[in-house]
Amino acid sequence: MHLRAAALLSYLLFAGIVSGQTEPEQLIEDVIAQDAGDGGEFTFNAAFELLEAYAERPLDLNKVDAETLAATYLLTPPQLDALLRYRTQMNGLVSIYELQAVPGLDLETIRRMLPYVTVGGGLDDINVPLRTLLTQGNRELFLRASRRLETARGYEVPNPRYAGDPWRTYVKYRQRYGTKLSLGVVAEKDPGETFFRGSNRQRGFDFYSAHLFLRGINRRVRALALGDFSVSFGQGLILYTGFGFGKSSLTTSVARRSPTLQPYASVNEASFMRGAGVTLALGRHFETTVFGSRRPRTANISSDSVSVTSLGLSGLNRTDNEIADRDALIQHSYGGSLRFTPSDRLQVSLNVLGEHLSRPLLRTPRPYNRFYFNGDRLHNLSLDYRYRWRNFSFFGEVAGASGGGKAMLHGLNLGLDRRAEVAIVYRKYDRDYRALSAQPFGESSGGRNEEGIYLGLEVRPATRWRINAYYDLWRHDWLRYNIDGPSTGREYRLRVNYTVKRRLDAYVELRSETKGHGIPAPPDTKIDPVVPRTRFQARFHTGYRLTPALEWRSRLDLGYTEDEAEGRQRGVMLFQDLHYRPLGPLSVSARVAVFHTDSYDVRFYEYENGLTYNARVLPYYNEGGRSFLLLRYKGIRRLTLEARVAQTRYFDGRTFGSGLEATEKTWRTEVGGQVIWRW
Repeated sequence: MHLRAAALLSYLLFAGIVSGQTEPEQLIEDVIAQDAGDGGEFTFNAAFELLEAYAERPLDLNKVDAETLAATYLLTPPQLDALLRYRTQMNGLVSIYELQAVPGLDLETIRRMLPYVTVGGGLDDINVPLRTLLTQGNRELFLRASRRLETARGYEVPNPRYAGDPWRTYVKYRQRYGTKLSLGVVAEKDPGETFFRGSNRQRGFDFYSAHLFLRGINRRVRALALGDFSVSFGQGLILYTGFGFGKSSLTTSVARRSPTLQPYASVNEASFMRGAGVTLALGRHFETTVFGSRRPRTANISSDSVSVTSLGLSGLNRTDNEIADRDALIQHSYGGSLRFTPSDRLQVSLNVLGEHLSRPLLRTPRPYNRFYFNGDRLHNLSLDYRYRWRNFSFFGEVAGASGGGKAMLHGLNLGLDRRAEVAIVYRKYDRDYRALSAQPFGESSGGRNEEGIYLGLEVRPATRWRINAYYDLWRHDWLRYNIDGPSTGREYRLRVNYTVKRRLDAYVELRSETKGHGIPAPPDTKIDPVVPRTRFQARFHTGYRLTPALEWRSRLDLGYTEDEAEGRQRGVMLFQDLHYRPLGPLSVSARVAVFHTDSYDVRFYEYENGLTYNARVLPYYNEGGRSFLLLRYKGIRRLTLEARVAQTRYFDGRTFGSGLEATEKTWRTEVGGQVIWRW
């Protein structure tokens, strides 16, 4: 109890950080931008959207379960385990300031948590009648429109190849009551798709999503999902449609730990379930989740018109061929999970999943996809676990598929002390393992044909310093797309971060990846040789608050890509940002960037401030410059007005786009606006 007394007596020293606010964009930068893949435009993920809901109705640290708290990504796994262990030992917290006494929680982490958590009096801790949930709470309406100004080849008259106009249109209504209720409708039209005409004459928008989600209805019904929702089992070996990130600057946050059922309010047209799901408590130690889903899928119809050769992921329905493939098959998904939790230290779950396609999936035979799933029925079974012992937290999952191989992942999070944490992950996914919705940790997607081991480290040697590092080693025993032979790879990342509260955030990061790369074969052979390719990048970033309302950010990226076919290709990128966010109604964000790379192979992925809930990660490459201006006005009660313009120019005479997206212009301009009404 002396720790509790010390924490409470330090109130005056600690209270100064209560007013600090952490905006979700920093988490986006760390999680999405650092592991962006091919880049692109992201609708604000539910993992970050939740933070705004919790800012309105904070989570009660004495009541919140581990999965809900983990889904905020405010704590590393060892910090989360330390908080749960402390809560059990002390029979709950008596004050928010007691967080200082939790081993492993540094002041920066606590400051990041404070806007979203509380102790006692949480709205979600009380029983609320369904009528109150539906008639009260927070509501918001989003109206968004954006487009590129330059006319792409697909829109050119008199014979445009795209059926619709170049506008992207988005509408969303969302109603929430803490974590107990989420009710929403989303509608979107992508660029090139028709709007209340042509193939969408009756339906209007090209994509719709709607959901009703209730959590904590009573002691028996813990969650109920109707409409569109996300399902996440274990470590993602058979099913994971929620949010989970892999290798990033959050080097010890590698374990998946999301609630099994979550509401879905995004515009990804492939990664969700549509139907119903429920989580029920079966006594004190057992919990079960069951769900059923029926949703149309875009698929490439084969020449026999009976089967399909691939499942679509882009969600684009612009050309005659794309429109013909829309809703080409129906995917039925059904399954459940039985969870056994004998104590707060141990959790074991048995998961089952069935998939039924209305048309068989028969891929075009290629050597690399020899072991991929083909057919119209697939069943998966997995067992996942989590066990905490002292500072050790073990997690993992073992899975199998009907007619296919096996997959396994085992990991350990270890809190060495309050200043150091370690994460170790071993994964082995057989080349013939099959799962349509797998999203496990790994180098490649799909959870197949990979074996590797990952070591992550986070050290906080002093109050203002944080060091993150990881090393990953893997191999692929079979061919991969454009890789005509088995291959291996290795990667490391090191980031050293220095922070002065409310004033300075600076870091240096080094990252290197070496893995197999296919190069064109000599004229006398049909097999492309596989050679190692190394990509190295160094980043120097500084964010400095010139005044409480004005922040300046500067970033320099340097890098190269090297292999025996192309030699060494180099690149450099520099941007300068200004963010003006006063107490008044108008805020401004702006960037000017220049870059010079020898090719696309030396691209730099950069996060850009977008319209609210619309994060952007774009690759900067070739020789050119990019700038954007974002204006946000909140001077009208309950309304937020936003406008954004961005432009990229190539200085070397290159033109933008290829195929139907080609413009024959050396510049590309994007404009967008959004209206948000909250009440």
